[in-house]
Amino acid sequence: MKMLVCAAIFLSLYTACSPDTLPQNKIVSMDTTKVVKTNAEWKKELSPEQYRILREKGTEGAFTGIYWDNHANGIYKCAACKTDLFSSSEKFDSGCGWPSFTMPFDSSTCDYTRDKTYGMERTEVTCRTCGGHLGHVFDDGPPPTNQRYCINSGSLIFVKE
Repeated sequence: MKMLVCAAIFLSLYTACSPDTLPQNKIVSMDTTKVVKTNAEWKKELSPEQYRILREKGTEGAFTGIYWDNHANGIYKCAACKTDLFSSSEKFDSGCGWPSFTMPFDSSTCDYTRDKTYGMERTEVTCRTCGGHLGHVFDDGPPPTNQRYCINSGSLIFVKE
């Protein structure tokens, strides 16, 4: 009898989740969906400065970005794909001239790569969803993480709470 009940439950769950019963425009996955576009598509969607930073790994000048001195509460999103990246609750004034955070909004939103350009060894931070260059992370931040995510304002959009 228990086996029959288990089989009936399995069959009903299988039928309910079959591809024919799922909405066609919904993503049914726990994995982050990658956003892949051509350079031409990114150039149409991003400002020249955003494109230079996000797609060409550029850097804005210190103290020139719009968010380095922003103290409002809210969420910082990727300017390219709108993924939530950083919370204002993790932002701090590092004095470096770029928005600085102790950690990402969620550990699954960023990827990390060793960067040896310009004679330095750093860790590049990119958006996991679209691959956009955000900035770098350093081990000189405040406790408890001791990390400083030094992020370009041009790679972000801010949504005030």
